[in-house]
Parts: sequence; C-alpha cells; structure tokens
Amino acid sequence: MKLQSTLSMFLLTLTFGFTACNTEEIASPNEEASIKTTNEVQSGSTNLTAKIGNCSEVPGWASQNGSTTGGGSSAETTVTTYAQLKSAIENSSVKVIKVSGTITVTTRLSFQDQTGKTIYGASGAKLVSTNQTKDASGIISIKRCKNLIIRNLIFEGPGAYDTDGWDNAVLDDCQNVWVDHCEFRDGVDGNFDIKNKSDYITVSYTKFGYLKPPKAGGSGGTDDHRYSNLIGSSDGATADRGKLRITFARCWWAPGCRERMPRVRFGKVHLVNNFYNSTVSNKCVAAGFEADIRVESNVFEGVKTPIELMSGYTAVTAADNVFTNTTGNQAGSGTAFTPPYSIIKLSKTAVKADISANAGATLGGNTCGSF
Repeated sequence: MKLQSTLSMFLLTLTFGFTACNTEEIASPNEEASIKTTNEVQSGSTNLTAKIGNCSEVPGWASQNGSTTGGGSSAETTVTTYAQLKSAIENSSVKVIKVSGTITVTTRLSFQDQTGKTIYGASGAKLVSTNQTKDASGIISIKRCKNLIIRNLIFEGPGAYDTDGWDNAVLDDCQNVWVDHCEFRDGVDGNFDIKNKSDYITVSYTKFGYLKPPKAGGSGGTDDHRYSNLIGSSDGATADRGKLRITFARCWWAPGCRERMPRVRFGKVHLVNNFYNSTVSNKCVAAGFEADIRVESNVFEGVKTPIELMSGYTAVTAADNVFTNTTGNQAGSGTAFTPPYSIIKLSKTAVKADISANAGATLGGNTCGSF
C-alpha cells in the first residue's frame, strides 16, 4: 500500500508538471461537452517536442474522427530550398518536414493524396511568394489529404490583388488537419481558405494579417481584396453540407484584414478566444448560406460589424464576447450547435494579452504550445 501511494503521488506530480502542455480535455461520449475556463494567460513550453498533437490531445474539431497526429514520431527531413521542400512534400514516405530559413516558392506547391504528415518551421521559418497572377499565385494547395499537422510557419504573399487568383494556402477536401502557431499574411486572393468537403479542422494560435497595401484594378473588380479566410466556396457547393466542422481557437485577425474573418457557408464553425483589431475592417465574422457558428469569448476591438448575418444562415450563437469601440452588429440569432469536444477556454479578460503575445509563428519549432 505504501509503494502504491508513493507511485500515485509521483504520477500526480508529473501530471501537474506538464500542465502547460497537457490542458486539452476531450469529453467522453456519455458526457455533455463542456468548455472549461481559466483566468490565467498560459505560456508555451519550448523544451518538449510535440511529436503527436501538442504534448497531449489536439484541441477542437481536429480532436474528433480519431484525432490528428500528423507524422507522429517519424524521422525528420530538414529542407532549406524550394527544390528540397517540393520533393519532401510530394514524397509520401517523408512524414515530418522541418523548414529552416526563408524559402521563396517559385511555383505553387501541390500537396495531394497523402495521409499522416507534419510540416513545421524552425524559429523564423518562412515561405514566400511574390507572384500576383491568377494562375501562378499562392504558396500551397493541399488536396485530398488526411491527418496533417502544420505548425510554426509564416506564409507570406505579395499582397492582395483581385485577379481571382490563389490564397497563400488552401485546404480542399482534406480531413483531420491541425494548423497551429502559424502566420498567414498578404495573400493575393486571401490568406487561408478551407473548402470542398474539408472536415475536422482546428486552427489555433494563428495570426492573419496584411502588411502590404492592396493593389487596385484587378480583373475580379474589387480594389481592396484583403479578405482573409473563406469557409466553403459557394452556395451551390451542397456537398459541403454536414462537413466543414472547424475550430478557430486563440487566433488573431490582425491589422490589415478587411473581411472574411472568417466568412462561412454550410460549416459548423466554433470561434473561441480569438482577437480582432483590424481598424480597416468592413466586417469580421460573416454567417453565409447554411452557416452554423458559435462565437464565444472573443475580443473585438476597433472593428466594424463584428458579426454579419447574411442571407440563408442557419444559426449564430454569440456569447460572452468583448466589444470595444466597435460599430455594427454584435448579436447572433438562433441557437448554434454544441461542440462534441471540451476545450480549455481563457477568460475573456485574458484573451487580448495572450493572443497578442503568442499567436503566430512564435514557437521554437515543433514544441509544445499553450493548450
């Protein structure tokens, strides 16, 4: 009995020692999903490798459908050039890619039909595109892939220009993807879109912004196309019904974003503990056709139209949000879905400081973050 008691105390101590990296809690099937609250601003650990998940379970929708593990503990392949990166992405045998330094993407990367892969950046790693044309813009297109982790990378485009071109990154018909501690900025058509039956996606501690001025005169007709994130491509894409289950947690729609933060069709989208402070905004969260959105404990500061209720939406629940110096609609309508998972939730008073400090490619590599 004494040995058993000693062992129990040791395991309890070890568990608390990893609190910063082990705070995600998944509800059992027989439990009502809940959202737990902490008043503390949690800081990330930089000395533990996140081989599977984030030292524990992945947060949000990506924790469902068997969870998301990426390349797990497979051997890493380090890339420093475009040719190396392209080869590693296209090689299904390479399961963990470490990007080091700045890589200029000369031709948009195509990542297709793979399962179980992690792409992450060393400190300061950046993928850059300078192309603003319709056909050759964009950094990466990810299609028909499953079980992916993308972490700690900066995706930098040449600036918004409405040529009906490409976003910095696109998820197309992908399942179980976790995008964590990344930064998407200055995309041509947008920063990061999710469409075409993509499902079980979590985007956490990720920053979206535009540092470069928009270019006017594009063939698409919009002179300021700093539109960050589109969920679902059109009202007619009815195959998206029952799909596009996406969590945005602790993300930052930063200065320069004008619209689509995100703009949603069809999906069950959970927006929790995000920070919005783009003073050039026209509208932030946009509920489009058959959108079912839960907006809770976010901070909207100095923005226009925090919540846009468009035609044909299903429901928007807005609860416990902070609105500071905003104009336009703040309210939801109807009762949105209840997430089937539990997720640690910051107090709304801690959101601005935490996200301002930690969102983006702020890790030292594939290390534990703040969930």
